Amino acid sequence: MTSTEAYNHLKKRMREIATINSSSSVLSWDRKTYMPPKGNAHRADQLAQLSRLSHQWFTDPKVEEWLSAVEQSDLVRDPASEAAVNVREWRRVYCRKTKLPLEFVEEFSRTTSLATQVWAEARRKSDFSIFQPHLIKIVEMVRNRAEYYGYTTEKYDALIDDYEPGAKAAEIEALFAGLRTDLVELVGKVKDAPRKPNVGILRQPWNVRKQQIFAGMVVGALGYDFDSGRIDETVHPCCNGLGPRDVRILVRFSERDFNDGFQATVHETGHAFYSLNQDNLDLWGTPMTRTPSLAIHESQSRTWENFVGRSRPFWVYFFPQLQRLFREQTQGVSLDDFYGAINWVAPSYIRVQADEATYQLHIMLRFELERAIIRGDIEVADIPGEWNSRFKKYLGIEIDRDANGCLQDVHWSDGSFGYFPTYTLGNLYAAQFWQQAMKDLPGLPDDFAIGRFDRLLDWLGANIHRQGFKYYPDEMCRRLTGRPLSHKPLLDYLYDKYEGIYGISRSR
Repeated sequence: MTSTEAYNHLKKRMREIATINSSSSVLSWDRKTYMPPKGNAHRADQLAQLSRLSHQWFTDPKVEEWLSAVEQSDLVRDPASEAAVNVREWRRVYCRKTKLPLEFVEEFSRTTSLATQVWAEARRKSDFSIFQPHLIKIVEMVRNRAEYYGYTTEKYDALIDDYEPGAKAAEIEALFAGLRTDLVELVGKVKDAPRKPNVGILRQPWNVRKQQIFAGMVVGALGYDFDSGRIDETVHPCCNGLGPRDVRILVRFSERDFNDGFQATVHETGHAFYSLNQDNLDLWGTPMTRTPSLAIHESQSRTWENFVGRSRPFWVYFFPQLQRLFREQTQGVSLDDFYGAINWVAPSYIRVQADEATYQLHIMLRFELERAIIRGDIEVADIPGEWNSRFKKYLGIEIDRDANGCLQDVHWSDGSFGYFPTYTLGNLYAAQFWQQAMKDLPGLPDDFAIGRFDRLLDWLGANIHRQGFKYYPDEMCRRLTGRPLSHKPLLDYLYDKYEGIYGISRSR
């Protein structure tokens, strides 16, 4: 067999596996939207079978033969070539997957599928005890997963690698330490600021149907293709890329808080652009159309939600349209009033509703808690109490019920331990990428004021989306911005914004 033949076998096999995985995504999307609750047990079996099949096909000994045939050939001489990138990543994933027993993979899928619906019930009833038995089993399986993978320093490193290849908990801790110090100072200044926006503008009755119409109109103007995607409602906002030209945004809208549904929709649109902004569909199912990490993917959703969707030029264009749709809610409200309200900073219970500054404190809490859980320093039964005490320490407010505390996020129900740090890492990448975009695209904010967003979308497509897995996150960052990841660009951006809104200044 020639190296070219082996590579073609690999591409065919991996595309077949991607199709299986996309079928799982369709079933998961249906479970989050329209599936009747009593269908969950059968859905868990369906997803478990597909997980088993995907794992079997990826860990087939033939894959090892094909990889070996290509790895020493001229096809991978250029490390940035399509073949080299694909083979490098297929080998990395193959090595990890072959460490997991097939029965474990199937049982993990079934366990988390069942737990996700139980979590939704527990959240609805605000009762952690309902979810606790399921989480106990998930934590045990996640610890076992780390043991199967292997690790040098701590189990949590093995779990992070599923989401942020090469990242280590100790390195993330060091990065977060500097960010935490500066954020505490910033939030303190905002708290004592000489002027405050009127957030009450957002916290009044907002007709949900009209919110949906407005949000759909906005993301369409941003470039979301409704012939390739749709927007539906769910318990926890997310975005599912089901396949080429098929992306599903899931959000929830609140009658009492405009920011809740709107910002989530813009956020998930940023994720959707990663899938939709591909120009070579023949590469679908290969690493060349995948993100190098969840933090890089998160940087895109944060770019659109915060750097675009919370900017004043954005609302120069869209606020008049909002006024026409919500006359009563915006009567007597100026553009600056609304812009200030959109950028209100104050500690709050729910992560996905948090402002740009305090959001990072939510993630640091979860990062610390997850590491302690995986190490065995915290038992599952103790999670509510630990969560509540740490939340008071970080954000200064008392948790009133489980739904506003340890039950607010879906991710532990699907076994995603090691996932949370990618949110703050994504914010840091977004800020650093944004600084570069502002240099490369002079007058970019002026585009937003006239409803033009194509230059930014094209820039992101060329520099990030269509780079695929060519580079790991740290190298992508260095190549694009000329420096390693730092928390300073995010602090610069926040101070620039809050100086105008709150009248604060940075210490010199």
